[in-house]
Amino acid sequence: METSPIPVMTVQTAPFDDQRPGTNGLRRKTAVFEGKKNYLQNYIQSLLSSIDLRDRQGCTMVVGSDGRYFSRAATEVIVQMAAANGIGRLVIGHNGLLSTPAVSCIIRKIKAIGGIILTASHNPGGPGGDFGIKFNVANGGPSPDTVMEKIHQVSRTLEEYAICPDLRIDLSRLGRQEFDLENKFKPFRVEIVDSVEVYLQLLRNIFDFSAIKSLLTGPDQVKIRIDAMNGVMGPYVRRILCDELGAPANSAVNCVPLEDFGGCPPEPSLTYATALVEAMKGGEFGFGAAFDADGDRYMILGENGFFVNPSDSVAIMAANLSAIPYFRQHGAKGFARSMATSTALDRVAKAMKLALYETPTGWRYFGNLMDSGRCSLCGEESFGTGSDHIREKDGLWSVLVWLSIMAAKKQGVEQIVREHWARLGRNYFCRFDYEGLDPRGAFYLMRDLEAVISDKAFTSQKFAVGDHIYSVERADNFEYIDPVDGTVARNQGLRIIFTDASRLVFRMSGSGGGTGATVRIYAECFERDPERHDRETQVVLGPLIAIALKISSIHERTGRRGPNVIT
Repeated sequence: METSPIPVMTVQTAPFDDQRPGTNGLRRKTAVFEGKKNYLQNYIQSLLSSIDLRDRQGCTMVVGSDGRYFSRAATEVIVQMAAANGIGRLVIGHNGLLSTPAVSCIIRKIKAIGGIILTASHNPGGPGGDFGIKFNVANGGPSPDTVMEKIHQVSRTLEEYAICPDLRIDLSRLGRQEFDLENKFKPFRVEIVDSVEVYLQLLRNIFDFSAIKSLLTGPDQVKIRIDAMNGVMGPYVRRILCDELGAPANSAVNCVPLEDFGGCPPEPSLTYATALVEAMKGGEFGFGAAFDADGDRYMILGENGFFVNPSDSVAIMAANLSAIPYFRQHGAKGFARSMATSTALDRVAKAMKLALYETPTGWRYFGNLMDSGRCSLCGEESFGTGSDHIREKDGLWSVLVWLSIMAAKKQGVEQIVREHWARLGRNYFCRFDYEGLDPRGAFYLMRDLEAVISDKAFTSQKFAVGDHIYSVERADNFEYIDPVDGTVARNQGLRIIFTDASRLVFRMSGSGGGTGATVRIYAECFERDPERHDRETQVVLGPLIAIALKISSIHERTGRRGPNVIT
């Protein structure tokens, strides 16, 4: 029986004034996407229209989600609108699930024009939680500023969107589904693919799986505990760490993706991954890790709950790249970190005589460096690390790097970290997050603070806290000039650098869910003496934090008594 072609409809709409994407795409409360008529459709149309029509016609795109609430409904709308806007083929993860690293991997593998990822990272899920839409471009990485600005400009004047409302797909059925559309010569194709397979093949070509398997199954096996936090990583952990690398099935917990992540924020930190922290404190496990909802962030714990600061993690990975076959084959070209990340990586780069690039926060800034062959490994203090194997931060890749280092050195996590400190010194580092602030008040707080540190007299100022005296060496609002294309990113965070290499950084976060502003304060100091590497981080950084609170007056100006989160 012959079926008639699916009609393509044009729907009238009106623009929204709040669809400028932030550091990680557009994030809002789920109720905004679900409840505001055409809000989702407007943004998807703006995203699709930002792609040149000649490039869009018949192209391939990837779609995936972290499984949070509203993802299935949003995926269906994306499919209907992609078809109506001339996309030729969509590749979608089984049941709509794909980790952010897997999306980047697939985009690069099949040479897609880009990919849409439905995630709000570590933000809560469920009807009362957050929802987000990221657009990754053809190199597999997040949209650069030019693309995000184009999406925003389209959204401001949008009057209509195109959609095929009668088009229905089955996300649970692996394989190809084809649809004939009105006024289209070629059928529109949707391919539902195994969420793990392509990414697993990539990892097999990077790591020595037999060495990791020996670590997890041999006579001196290391017992591991991996918490997928009920996000997208459950299938990846079970397939790769358990089935492929031999870790016992009970090593992996919270591996069923849930729309509300079990009621807890899927954030791999000491604050939220408390079950993992408690399990590790018992001493039964030698290695622990947790992932965020979409699998690009991670946390590493050693035996007895020994915490690896993410800034230390990227530095230790960089110092031990010889444990990874991929880097033994390709070598290391250079390293990069976000400005707010500690300078521990800088010390590794100096020791290895490699270039170190300091970028603004946002993974998109690393893409140009990698595409031009300048950078092999990069990281951010917000629990994200990656390499040039894809163009995203990659949580599971990071875990496999750590397991590879442990296998090569035959040491536990804590011993590896302490030996690193003994060789290159320790960078004490912490971050204070003040969330849900009045956006206007936060803006003026940062503006006034910039005026204070920009005053010529400030650079000769000394701060005495107890028996500590800190002398300001320089202070600025960080500006980045891309060494590849010369583009300039201004107003990327306020820096105060002291003569002893201690630092304070203040920045407004661009990845919130539309529920107020977030101001982050970072403090860092360096300690060479191994006898002083065992001190409590908050105690060591206490004087610097006191200076930060004094010059910003953040408690007085916000009415807060302290930060929401300390990491």
